[in-house]
Amino acid sequence: MGLEIADVFRQFGEGYLSRHGARMLPSHRRAIVDIVRCRTPVLGGRRWHCPDCEKDVYVYHGCRNRSCPSCHAAQTRQWIEARQDEVLPCEHFHVTVTIPATLRDVFRQNQDVCYALLMQIAANAVVDLCRDPKHMGGMPGILAVLHTWTGKMDYHPHVHLLATAGGVSDDGHYWRPSKPGFLVPVRALSRLVRGRLRLMLAEKHPDLYAAIPAAAWREEWVANILPWGGGRDGVLTYLARYVHRIALTSARLVEMDDTHVAFKWKDRKQNRWRTCRVTGEEFLRRFLQHVLPRGFHKVRYYGLWHFSRRPLASRVRTLLSLETSSQSNEPPTNSSSPENRAIAHEPTGFQRCPHCGGRRLEFVEDIGRIRNRGP
Repeated sequence: MGLEIADVFRQFGEGYLSRHGARMLPSHRRAIVDIVRCRTPVLGGRRWHCPDCEKDVYVYHGCRNRSCPSCHAAQTRQWIEARQDEVLPCEHFHVTVTIPATLRDVFRQNQDVCYALLMQIAANAVVDLCRDPKHMGGMPGILAVLHTWTGKMDYHPHVHLLATAGGVSDDGHYWRPSKPGFLVPVRALSRLVRGRLRLMLAEKHPDLYAAIPAAAWREEWVANILPWGGGRDGVLTYLARYVHRIALTSARLVEMDDTHVAFKWKDRKQNRWRTCRVTGEEFLRRFLQHVLPRGFHKVRYYGLWHFSRRPLASRVRTLLSLETSSQSNEPPTNSSSPENRAIAHEPTGFQRCPHCGGRRLEFVEDIGRIRNRGP
């Protein structure tokens, strides 16, 4: 086993809590506790027996904290399985909307309000521009995911949007495909988001608006739109990486000593991997600043994919499936196909005995959680 994020938390977490615990958000404290306990006897688990080498194998439960790297893969598989019958059989676009540095302090101090506003305004801006007959003339399906980090775990709030390359007409009877390789104008999108966020903050949250430098509303905001094909399953796999991605996974850890932690990060401008070495306390600070407030929904649906429009989305899905099957000799993709079943039901526990490699593990018993006892 290589170095894990949990190892870093076990080494530096207690000291971090003793120095900053009184000022920490409950969600940050919870993340430390959960990650330290994840996959340990504290949470209980199951005992298996290998008849080949006559040794027992213990598989302990995960903490299920959405910021925990050890629970990341299982959450991704479960999400893909749940979305198999929801994604429309059409091309898609990947849209990214980022706030400027001048707004980051206000966002950091008012996360619930500002994150929700950014996601709502960015998604609705795409929907409204798509409904304009000049661009598409239809309402697309939008899935929005909030991210707050860079490769070095610096604070950088932005929203990823998966948008269908087409939309349903206002009467709900026709599918309006987007122009090839084009969704909406990028500059129009960034300016619309900037203007609406300014208006919403000024009207609903004047105290927050007053704390934002005026320069934030004059500079150009960054938005990006890229076409994405790959079919339904390709889109699901691609999107799942964004939906359940966290600030840093254990695979990027390089080394840890008594005082410091080193991890890899991708320098996008130079297209190369680099190493960042920070103190253990700084590592925890960077990691924890991306733990979202308790109860905050980092994934939201808009437009045709909004929950209130599920019947309409179902009709559109049937329409597109019929069109796709009539234009191809191949049968429509089915969520029960062997390929999809392999993705959805890939085992999450031990596939082999870690001692001898045997594949005949036999279940023995459930192991209960270790509960604290009073004096």
